[in-house]
Amino acid sequence: MNSLQIRTLLSIFLVITIPLIPFTSIGADNIDAKIATLIDTAEAFQAVSQKAKDAVVYVYVKKVTADNTAERNASKEFFNDPLLNNFFGEGTNNVPDTRDKQTTYAHGSGFIINNNGYILTNSHVINNAEEVTVRLIDKREFTARIIGQDQKSDVALIKIEAEDLPVISLGDSSSLKVGEWAIAIGSPFEMIQTVTAGIISATGRSSVGISEYEDFIQTDAAINPGNSGGPLLNIHGQVIGINTAFMTQTGGYMGVGFAIPINMANIIAERLQKDGKMTRAWLGVALKDISPTLLKAKKLNSNANNAALVSKIRENSPASSSLQVEDLIVSMNDIGIAGAADLRNRIALSAPGTTITLQFLRDGQKMSTTVALGAKEAED
Repeated sequence: MNSLQIRTLLSIFLVITIPLIPFTSIGADNIDAKIATLIDTAEAFQAVSQKAKDAVVYVYVKKVTADNTAERNASKEFFNDPLLNNFFGEGTNNVPDTRDKQTTYAHGSGFIINNNGYILTNSHVINNAEEVTVRLIDKREFTARIIGQDQKSDVALIKIEAEDLPVISLGDSSSLKVGEWAIAIGSPFEMIQTVTAGIISATGRSSVGISEYEDFIQTDAAINPGNSGGPLLNIHGQVIGINTAFMTQTGGYMGVGFAIPINMANIIAERLQKDGKMTRAWLGVALKDISPTLLKAKKLNSNANNAALVSKIRENSPASSSLQVEDLIVSMNDIGIAGAADLRNRIALSAPGTTITLQFLRDGQKMSTTVALGAKEAED
């Protein structure tokens, strides 16, 4: 039998058998039940939005910046040239500074975290602000005072003087699981508050290049310009993160948004409220993620996959008396770490002077040490 005959027989078989395959139909009762499930889901989103939206604010920022800096410097160099000085006479370096001040405006979102009028937002929203205006959902407007900002984590705390303010409840970002619902609220179109929904796509995202200290929640809930500083909520209407940025190659939304975990942001906010700035603890080591090659070379099992390799130790630092280069730190205070970035963040969020316990591997042996963390402005 040739190939043509085989194809012909196969076609006849499919024509005969396909009508015999039963098509399942959904009964009317089953359809109603499935629609009811969708209605319940929609009502849940509505309830979450209603619970949180009153405490979400629109942040309007006036910034004044110097304009044409490069042109001004080039002009000064030109007029300060020695040949021109000889031609025009001395004093040309006193040419008036024609620098113009350029007024620009930016906007974003924020959310009220207590009755005293404290509001969390992103540092990049209010950075270099000359005036910050907060507009509530009831259309009241207030001039906000900047309590402090931490550009290294992109967290800022501002305050308005008002009474009877709606307050949003804070959740626990450490308990998040991939696949959970996530709801973003903000003002991407200036004063118009919008709500988008998605899921938690990933947690503990670092090396994104947005800020120096990164531990982002990744979500596919749409986060667009103007959403910055607004809350990312769980299904209970609690804040789990501060919407911060989205990844794009086209200028538009591509389904990858990032939020600062609320646990991290809350610690920074408390430090800003107390001191007006974020002072981080310091261990004095350079950390790297361990590579599979090194893991194999050291004959370690997969339990050390998330260890942080000590690649450098500063002299006279808190770590210099107890840690060594090539040590593999596996946990802090008996809680396993998730790589170098995770350990760096946890140390940085500790208060200077805090004593911590580090568990590590040295030459394959499990060891432990206690270290009193220092405080340092420079990065380790």
